[in-house]
Amino acid sequence: MKKVILIGIIAVLFSLLIRLYFGVYIHDEFGDKCYFIKHKATWKWKFYSPIGQSDLKMEDLSLEKQIEQKYFNEFISNQGLSK
Repeated sequence: MKKVILIGIIAVLFSLLIRLYFGVYIHDEFGDKCYFIKHKATWKWKFYSPIGQSDLKMEDLSLEKQIEQKYFNEFISNQGLSK
């Protein structure tokens, strides 16, 4: 019984670590889904760029999309993943 509980706890911790340190981003030019390792822990799993390859500026986006673009810049663009 103790082994089952221990295995369950390990599985939950492993799942939590995967959720915090791995993610998926949608490439801003080609639209492909790519898995990556995050440089810091965050609960956010899926990242995309509302601007993409268009000529839009941050000021043209809604507040929600500006936040999404900031996440994309921090975790994807600034790390050199989507070029």
